[in-house]
Amino acid sequence: MKTRLLPLEETVRNRPTDVWNDSCAVGELTYAIANGAVGATTNPVIVCQVLAKELDLWKERIYELIAQMPAATEEEITWRLIEEMAVKGAELLAPVFERENQVKGRISVQTNPTFYRSRDRMLAQALHFNTLAPNMQVKLPATAAGIEAIEEATFRGVNINATVSFTVAQAIAVAEAVERGLARREAEGHDVSRMSPVCTIMVGRVDDWLKVVAARDDIITDPEFLEWAGVAVMKHAYRIYREAGYRTRLLAAAYRNHLHWSQFIGGDVVLTIPYQWQVRFNGSSVVVRDRMDDPLPEGLVDSLRAAFPDFARAYDVDGMRPEEFERYGASARTLRSFIGSYADLLATIRDVMIPNPDV
Repeated sequence: MKTRLLPLEETVRNRPTDVWNDSCAVGELTYAIANGAVGATTNPVIVCQVLAKELDLWKERIYELIAQMPAATEEEITWRLIEEMAVKGAELLAPVFERENQVKGRISVQTNPTFYRSRDRMLAQALHFNTLAPNMQVKLPATAAGIEAIEEATFRGVNINATVSFTVAQAIAVAEAVERGLARREAEGHDVSRMSPVCTIMVGRVDDWLKVVAARDDIITDPEFLEWAGVAVMKHAYRIYREAGYRTRLLAAAYRNHLHWSQFIGGDVVLTIPYQWQVRFNGSSVVVRDRMDDPLPEGLVDSLRAAFPDFARAYDVDGMRPEEFERYGASARTLRSFIGSYADLLATIRDVMIPNPDV
């Protein structure tokens, strides 16, 4: 019989903080739900990883889809598979969805990463995803076109999850777009009380980008500060969200160290944690206590701003305009990564559809 709560269970017990599973893998999501998770998320990288881990669960279904859809392209087969993975995750989360009065218990599925410049393509896919299960949430990138799609999708009743987001400026643009969408929806007499939009800040990728810049430009700074950059951006955005009263919640993603969990405990935020990091956190000796309002290390913001213009762009409210979002270093790297993983996923399906005769 379990005598004490594990750290992740403590994180969510009697706190506004929520934990999600950063994967739709069946085994990983089951573990997360058992430890208090109330949601899950996917992206092209994650789907590729899930297929690699659980190909035995899906290979027969891929063969069935190929047989059932004789005129389908590899892209059509791929999206059908992604949708079925998302629906499976939605089924696992359905009891949470009902228990939490349909506010929590959703799974996020991401629009085609190659659509990042097309509002209309992203919107059409978001509306389609919203029909797959009652507890779907749709990930749209915080690019200029994505911000436009987020407003319209929210107005149409889609629960959004803004992704490819690293900066305070992006977080504010997302929240303002959601507010416009919600206001328009309310004006038409629709109930929005069960809508639960979130805006991701990929905190670990903020750190990653500054480390790339430091190596590229031969910048010397306090190495500890480079582990806190994403935390600083997240905490700054959180203060702004609370002051403004936005109905969007912030979500921390892209884990690199325990600060990306421990520093956000106690906040009214979502922590979407990969399975490997969930296991590490549950096995750690890090004390679970509220730290969201703890101050940053002294001198951190001034030091990083002086050394890295790209930190100022991420941290400052007016750091970037929407038309600059997709060109920001972390955004460009992540979009390229997502598009590359999407191509890898297509190649995986291609290998099943047309096995390589040379091997």
